[in-house]
Amino acid sequence: MKPIIQLHHISDINNFVKSKTNHPLVAVVDFSKADDYIEEGTRISADFYTIMFKNYCANKLRYGRQSYDFQEGNLICIAPKQVLTMDNEIEKRDDMMGWGLFFHPDLLRGTSLGDKMSEYTFFSYDVTEALHLSDKEKQILHDCIQKIEIELQENIDNHSQNLIVTNIELLLNYCSRYYGRQFITRKNSNSNTIIQIENLLKMYFKSDKLKETGLPTVKYLADKVHLSPSYLSDLLKKETGMNAQDHIHYYIIEEAKNALLNSDHSISEVAYSLGFEYPQYFSKLFKQKTGQTPIEYRSLN
Repeated sequence: MKPIIQLHHISDINNFVKSKTNHPLVAVVDFSKADDYIEEGTRISADFYTIMFKNYCANKLRYGRQSYDFQEGNLICIAPKQVLTMDNEIEKRDDMMGWGLFFHPDLLRGTSLGDKMSEYTFFSYDVTEALHLSDKEKQILHDCIQKIEIELQENIDNHSQNLIVTNIELLLNYCSRYYGRQFITRKNSNSNTIIQIENLLKMYFKSDKLKETGLPTVKYLADKVHLSPSYLSDLLKKETGMNAQDHIHYYIIEEAKNALLNSDHSISEVAYSLGFEYPQYFSKLFKQKTGQTPIEYRSLN
């Protein structure tokens, strides 16, 4: 296996694709002009955020758990420190176009965008959960990229950071909107996923898994339906109003209510039977979800 190429600085990505560095913390790369031949098996990890769009099928990527053909018209968003592996050589064609936006977390420090980056959960999606763009959406995002690129060609002054960050935030907000649209257009597929999650949780609580492995996790559910934890949570939130952790908590509380009313077990015994390592955490969660402590619930019902 080849060693991982570590890209620590924005200048590193510019050197990698043989492009000029105009700003130390942000870069826009035009893939139709850049030399983006990448040897098969190359593994890359960057210390900055990456957003890439191409209108052609490029390298097959491995990011997260699965391989993915970078299909025409797809956009992927990658958080810092993730490892991206290139499996195949790019197939060249005359009308190739695409862009990459790369920005370092240091660019965002002290800005409102820096405080809300965790809200853009699509940076934690698997590459297989790429955003499929319509022609109109492609153009809107490209306009945002052009504004950033124009600003990068200006001399850096007191307004540069604010203008660049504002346009990055605008682009990310459009991505959030388009992912919301994508969840809607995949409603049938999403419904199947919801049913799968419901069945997985029912089976989990009926089996011996609580005693064997403890409480179910979002990662456990995501692995079972072949999605990233972030994508699964966002999908469930969009469709049901509850994220993946909320669904787990719902089943825990329902099981707890049954155990409290149908047995004489102590609160600690109920907590341990549900997979809680600490009864205090069970009591806190129960009070948070029902407005009553386990003892109050038992005595009032």
